[in-house]
Amino acid sequence: MSTPAVKPIPEGMHSLTPHLVCAGAAEAIAFYVKAFNAVEMVRLPAPGGKLMHASLKIGDSTLMLVDEMPGCGALGPTSLKGSPVTLHLYVEDVDAAFAQAVAAGAKATMPVTDMFWGDRYGQVEDPFGHRWSIATHKRDVTPAEMQEAMAKMGPMSGQ
Repeated sequence: MSTPAVKPIPEGMHSLTPHLVCAGAAEAIAFYVKAFNAVEMVRLPAPGGKLMHASLKIGDSTLMLVDEMPGCGALGPTSLKGSPVTLHLYVEDVDAAFAQAVAAGAKATMPVTDMFWGDRYGQVEDPFGHRWSIATHKRDVTPAEMQEAMAKMGPMSGQ
């Protein structure tokens, strides 16, 4: 009797999975449940109560997170004074999802707007310093149409 082969990518996982460091991972889980309808899959607390690992499902994707552990080099955006990373979330109704995230405690950083690339799109920052863009795809746009729209916008600000 042979044992079944272990899948190199576990069932239900995708090739790329964000893994966030949060100051207060348990509170972050509660926020993501309220803001993004996350479903908690796994929680592994360490002695002393910090989370060594947690896994959530948001839509069809997995989000992993861990508590800050400065001794291990694990610092979140609040400790680092910001993050260059934005997590992008596609949803059925961006206006409702954006409002839900803000009601849960996210800070609106870019209001929901129809964008030239075909998405209705907005951005928030969660209470743990992670940036999220939330969008609903509204229309397909060709690369040439996107290039033309960008040219009409002029130079990017901040450059």
